[in-house]
Order: sequence, then structure tokens, then C-alpha cells
Amino acid sequence: MTDQEAIVFFKCLADKSRLAILKSLMEEDMYVERLAERLGVTSATVSFHLKKLEEAGAVYAYKDQYYTMYSIKKDVFEVSILDILREKASESKLQQEREDAYRKKVIAAFFEYGKLKAIPSQRKKERIVLEELAKSFEKGRTYSENEVNDILLAFHDDYCTIRRDMISEGILARENAVYVKV
Repeated sequence: MTDQEAIVFFKCLADKSRLAILKSLMEEDMYVERLAERLGVTSATVSFHLKKLEEAGAVYAYKDQYYTMYSIKKDVFEVSILDILREKASESKLQQEREDAYRKKVIAAFFEYGKLKAIPSQRKKERIVLEELAKSFEKGRTYSENEVNDILLAFHDDYCTIRRDMISEGILARENAVYVKV
């Protein structure tokens, strides 16, 4: 079920009359007039709500002699809400594009000719800068403190702050003066 289908479906269920119709259809398939009589509302009201339920995919219609019968689509109701939430959002590609554009903007603002102009004070921006600096380290390779300092010094004079922040952000790990990219 897509995000849009889920929205239509849940909006459709958020109505007392439609829930009453669905409960009646759980007992047996019915036609409009019988549902209207059973629920104490007009046929026009039942038809209106059945149309909404049909658009949401909750019920379907079929012909039986002279009547148009309505039946509940049980498989739609067997879908777990967790399954709907786990489904990849339709806007995830757009969100990723926005994040990438923001990263590029931050990197352009803080780097000039391959050097770090300033350490960002905002944590989100600093994280992006630190991740960019981490590209200079090989994953799994161990580095001495002097090697780490030399690599970071090529970007900015305050290599101690950057090294400390990379460790606190979990980008680098340190044990006994040996560093490794996480």
C-alpha cells in the first residue's frame, strides 16, 4: 500500500457510518437498500459511503441477479499497520536529493581550495564537515596519533579539536593512542 493509498484508506475509516457499513458487511454481503434499512439511514447516504469505501479499496461490488451486492475486501484489512510504515516512502528519493544538496552547500561554505576555513559551531554542519574529512582515512587501517594529526593538519590548524570531535561523533575510534576509522 503506497503512502497515498494509506492516507485515503485511513481517512475513509475515520467515519462512524462507514465503520457501521463495514461491520455489517463483515457478517454478510448486502445491497444498498438492505444496508440502509439495517443502519437506519437513507439509501443515498449508504451509496455515498459505499462509493468512498470502494475508492479506498475497502469494499467491492458485484452483480447478483437484480442487485448490486457489496462485499468487504478482507485482504486489505489483514495488512499490518507496521507493514505500511515499513514500506519505503514515496518521497524518500526527494528527501535524499535535499540532503545531498544541503551537504554540498555546507561543504562549499566551509571548504576553500581543499582547506577547512572554520570549524562549524552548529553540530549538524560540523558532522557533515567531519564526515568529509573522514574520507581521508582508510577504513580498517590503524593510524598513530601523529599520522592522524598530519592528515587533519592538512585541512585545518586546530587538528586537536577536529580529532577530538571525530572521536566523540564516532567517526574515529581511539584505543591506546591507535586510531581507526569506524
